[in-house]
Amino acid sequence: MHLVKLLFFVFVSCSRDVLSQYYYTHFNTLVMPILKDAETSLHSVSWFHGGDKLIDLDAPFTWRDCVVRNPPMVACGLEEGCRFPLRCDRTLCKEAHSYINPSCPSLNITAKYGCNICAVTPVNPVSKSCKLSQLTTDLVIFYGTDGRNIAVLSGQTFGVELVVSCAPSSLLKSLPKGVDGVAAFSWSVLAFPRQVDKPYVANKFVLCLPSSSKAPGVAFLGDGPFYFTSFPNLDLRSVLSYTPMVRKHKTSLGYHIRINRISIRGISIHIPSIKSASVRLSTVTPYTKLRSDIYKAFVSSFSMATTNIPRLKSVQPFSLCLKSSAVGSVEKGFRVPTIDLEMESGKKWTIYGDNSMKRVGNGTACLAFLDGGLRMKDAIVIGTFQMENNFLFLDLDNQKLGFSSSLLARGTSCGSFNFTAIVE
Repeated sequence: MHLVKLLFFVFVSCSRDVLSQYYYTHFNTLVMPILKDAETSLHSVSWFHGGDKLIDLDAPFTWRDCVVRNPPMVACGLEEGCRFPLRCDRTLCKEAHSYINPSCPSLNITAKYGCNICAVTPVNPVSKSCKLSQLTTDLVIFYGTDGRNIAVLSGQTFGVELVVSCAPSSLLKSLPKGVDGVAAFSWSVLAFPRQVDKPYVANKFVLCLPSSSKAPGVAFLGDGPFYFTSFPNLDLRSVLSYTPMVRKHKTSLGYHIRINRISIRGISIHIPSIKSASVRLSTVTPYTKLRSDIYKAFVSSFSMATTNIPRLKSVQPFSLCLKSSAVGSVEKGFRVPTIDLEMESGKKWTIYGDNSMKRVGNGTACLAFLDGGLRMKDAIVIGTFQMENNFLFLDLDNQKLGFSSSLLARGTSCGSFNFTAIVE
């Protein structure tokens, strides 16, 4: 009898090891829903059992509304207060201090606290305000995917420990309702994707921003594959084009690319400085901003290409507005011209009407690009309206960006991942 029990437990143990190995090799990509706030048009990533965090491609570290407490030295679960502050001599603290914002409060508080804390200044990317706080640990439950199904990854009794910053609730001002912090998706070692040190999870991530608050988009951490319900046998990696990402120096946070030219209806716009222009992706900029000289040439060319569509009075913050019914739609086809961004690689990111024209009511649709002025740090900042329903694959290992152009033109959308297919 004892031998039977022993063999049973050996079998169960081996089965669990095999199952765990199966999950790690097949569910080797992490997955999270992306939510769009209808009021602010900002996008947040939803952490399972961890709240919603605004997605920021330029944040040096993740922060959330919390208070650092020193919990008793006992087993710690997901309950509030289960956090351990970092000391100032930790490597990740030194990493955080390499991204000091000069407009934020001074971090010179060692006289008061010694090296027992790692002082940082989390920044609200919308209001640009910042507060003095400290790095600590937090626990997050991760779900993995094999591209079609999702499952809770094994070995997460209480969650995976990540280094984040706490921040006072006053720093949440201007963020969407229900959002309790900011999720850093930048180059920083402290950024959320780069802290995920799970076996088989590649240093790559996908953002597929939804255009509606009614259906979630999706974020993937890892190499895929990626399947949507609309095309269950099409791995979305197969439809991507690639271009190099430019990291200016080792403390650069955001993601930059270069473009060779901008074309409207196949006709190149004359912009002499375009090849040397810095182009940055931003998830906290609602509409793409262009430096004034580029903006004027761009709007002029688009206006000439749409002379057959009736003009309407401009609606702030836009300058060129057209009769909505004459613009067309995804279902019936757009009558406005496509916009092509020819990348440094020679591949084209095509912007269709659903990402170029914003319907603002009263029968009006406006060209959803803004004049950023003459002193923009980056000549072009690609905003979320132009990124919605585009599958963006950021490969940090190889420093390249994969892009699909509009998924709507392919008959699918960022809201087409099946979050209900949960494997127990």
